[in-house]
Amino acid sequence: MIDAMEIKGSARKHGLTDAEIHHAVDNAMIIHRMDGYIVVVGPTPTGRLIEVGINQKNQAFHAMDARKKFLP
Repeated sequence: MIDAMEIKGSARKHGLTDAEIHHAVDNAMIIHRMDGYIVVVGPTPTGRLIEVGINQKNQAFHAMDARKKFLP
């Protein structure tokens, strides 16, 4: 779980709700460390796998259905 994560408007671009984004991060299955941010892959409450980009300020700036490049 990432404490006090802020969800930026850009993370809602693909229609995911704040609750879905928080659930995926709180139940992270995969974490990719990138240059200056992380990508978390986790499920929504209905089990849909999404990816969430989180910057160093604990702001979710990206969220969408998980792409193959972030899955095992």
